[in-house]
Amino acid sequence: MNRQRMNVTVIMLLSILVLWGCPKKAEVTTSPEPQKETAPSVAPAKEQPAAEQKTEPTKEEVKPEAANERAAAVSAGLQPIYFDFDKSFIRDDARPVMKANAEWLKANPNVKIRIEGNCDERGTKEYNQALGQRRATSAKKYLTDLGISAKRISLISYGKEKPVCSEHTEDCWQKNRRDDYVSLNE
Repeated sequence: MNRQRMNVTVIMLLSILVLWGCPKKAEVTTSPEPQKETAPSVAPAKEQPAAEQKTEPTKEEVKPEAANERAAAVSAGLQPIYFDFDKSFIRDDARPVMKANAEWLKANPNVKIRIEGNCDERGTKEYNQALGQRRATSAKKYLTDLGISAKRISLISYGKEKPVCSEHTEDCWQKNRRDDYVSLNE
C-alpha cells in the first residue's frame, strides 16, 4: 500500500512539472492601434553588402497598401528584417539592420514605432498569427536590448494577411517572412 501511494505521488509530481513547463499561449494582436503614421525626418538608407541586398518585388507582386506602409517606414529610416522559414530569431544578416534601426530611433527619441510581424502563405491562419507575433516580439526584445524604451514600441501580427509578393516560390516567400517597422505619431 505504501509503495503504491508513493508511485501515485511521483506520477502526480512529474505531471505537475511537465504541465508547468509547457509554453503559455502567445498574446496575438489582430488589429493595429489607432495611431497615425508619420515620417518625421528622412535618413539616408544604409547600403547593404551585395550578399544581404534584397531584390524589390515587381509591381504585380506588391499589394498597394503594403507598398505605401513600407515606403513610409523606409523614408523614416527604418528597414524591414527577414526571417528563415518557421523561425522567429533575429538572423545574423538582420543584426546590422536592427542596429541601424536602433540608431535611427535613438536619433529620433519622440518617435514611436509599430513592429508588424508577417509570414509567408504556408501554414494555418492561427499558426501564422502566432509566428508573426513571436517575430515581432523577438525584434522588440532586440531593440530594447540595444537601449530603446519598450514604451515606444507596439506590436501587431498580420500573419499571412499582408504579403508583399504573391508568387508561390521560395524567393517570394522569403520576402513575406519579415518584420516591418512603421513610425507612429505620438
